[in-house]
Amino acid sequence: MEARELSLAGVWEFTPILRGDDRGVFLESFKSELFESVVGRPLDLAQMNVSISRTGTVRGVHFADVPPGQAKYVQCFAGRILDIVVDIRVGSPTFGAFDTVELSDATRTGLFIPEGFGHAFCALSDSATVGYLCSEEFSPTREHGIHPLDPELGLPWPNVDSVVLSPKDSAAPTLAEAVASGLLPNYAACLKFRDTVNGRNT
Repeated sequence: MEARELSLAGVWEFTPILRGDDRGVFLESFKSELFESVVGRPLDLAQMNVSISRTGTVRGVHFADVPPGQAKYVQCFAGRILDIVVDIRVGSPTFGAFDTVELSDATRTGLFIPEGFGHAFCALSDSATVGYLCSEEFSPTREHGIHPLDPELGLPWPNVDSVVLSPKDSAAPTLAEAVASGLLPNYAACLKFRDTVNGRNT
């Protein structure tokens, strides 16, 4: 498995080795020892989610309060998605920046998103099945969103005119509104929590 850190520090892409034969394909989609050696922290599994989306569906931009936040390891099990990670940590030197990765059932790439980042994706295929390993269980009182079509964010969604959103995502605030309301994670608090997860300051 190959690991690559994206332009947003702490966000990692993991590309597994695909071993194919006449039966199909075998791969190691997640290895805790490799993950910890590269990222420098464990990923404690508290919940696994699976979503199935039709083409044009956008889910996100979602995030959780920090602490404890919710780190995610995302993979596309069937189809293709455009996955986007956004730095929404107030005070971060890369605040408002984003990075994109295409995840698919061809490459089986995994994407690690730490606590404090926003996460969204768009289904590029007729149907896309996505799995998320999560460090914390879902908590509706700690889960929030930013409107994925906010022009200030300028996320590069394909075919924006035909994007399909949930009512919750359609009603989400813009980035500026989220900042003004104090909804977003704080950069310093995220770093402090990261140190705690890494085994320091505990």
